[in-house]
Amino acid sequence: MATLVEVTVRRHKLRMSYEQEKQVAIEAVVAAAKLCQRVRQERVQAMEKSDKSPVTVADYGSQAVICRAIAAAFPNDPIVGEETATELREPTMANQLAQVTSYVQAVVGDATSDDVLSWIDRGNNEIGSRYWTLDPIDGTKGFLRQDQYAVALALVELGELKLGVLGCPALPVDPDQPDGEQGVLFVAVRGQGATMVPLSGGTPQPIHVTAADDVGNMRFVQSVESGHGDQARQDAIAKAVGFTSPSLRMDSQAKYGAVAAGRAALYLRLPSPKTPDYVEKIWDHAAGVIVVEEAGGRVTDMYGKPLNFSLGAKLSDNQGVIVSNGVIHDTVLAALQEISKV
Repeated sequence: MATLVEVTVRRHKLRMSYEQEKQVAIEAVVAAAKLCQRVRQERVQAMEKSDKSPVTVADYGSQAVICRAIAAAFPNDPIVGEETATELREPTMANQLAQVTSYVQAVVGDATSDDVLSWIDRGNNEIGSRYWTLDPIDGTKGFLRQDQYAVALALVELGELKLGVLGCPALPVDPDQPDGEQGVLFVAVRGQGATMVPLSGGTPQPIHVTAADDVGNMRFVQSVESGHGDQARQDAIAKAVGFTSPSLRMDSQAKYGAVAAGRAALYLRLPSPKTPDYVEKIWDHAAGVIVVEEAGGRVTDMYGKPLNFSLGAKLSDNQGVIVSNGVIHDTVLAALQEISKV
């Protein structure tokens, strides 16, 4: 029979492995991704938030499902998410709230509208020494046009990313068969590597970035939306580094997944000339960052600084994002510095 000390040690090791956090996060993200797919198949129309950005019942439903799961398992952990239920509480939004509730009930049968509103707002906390950050649908425009999007959840402790789960329901399982099975789940735990598995289920497979430094035949990825980056400068940098193929344009943190799985060697997101002072949100990057890093890649801002997740909902200590297989990272930074002098 194990002694009390042995039991305590085992529990400590289990806790440090983040096994419970990983399983809760995986189940929550998979459930939310399935909810999003149901909404998209039924082509529910988008709403417009006060900042003019689009939001759908899937964004709200995804956040409700995930926040409920995290709150139930880790009630003391704050969640910093993208959405708020403020506008959904307006009397004019009664029909939309009913829709969100209906979709959530497919996951949580006894959910009420009040429950849904409460769960969504569970994601309106501030960061702490340990917190989760959530983007219930990263790439809402891609979601709406039947393109790429992601459900992104990450755990941060003392400013360090510890766990990331990235669900990409529209990403092909096999890149050589783009019309084949779709839906990929990326999972990473600090110090334990990164894996990929079909959203439909299966055995997780370890993933690694490409080790190539000859990038002539490799792809680099950037956002579909022109306002999300400086595409002219990004194209120039990729060309200077040696990329010859056109960029792969993709919405959401699925771009991080592409680099982590070796489907691309570089992802660039430099400040758009239209919004040079834009500060990135933590939920737009956290899950993807740890997936790439645990797959052997490297992520920094445009000055080579690691992304700082300890300052709040925004990456206020960073500007721009560079994601690579690591091998070419310093070359990319040097090319950026040279091109920026022109």
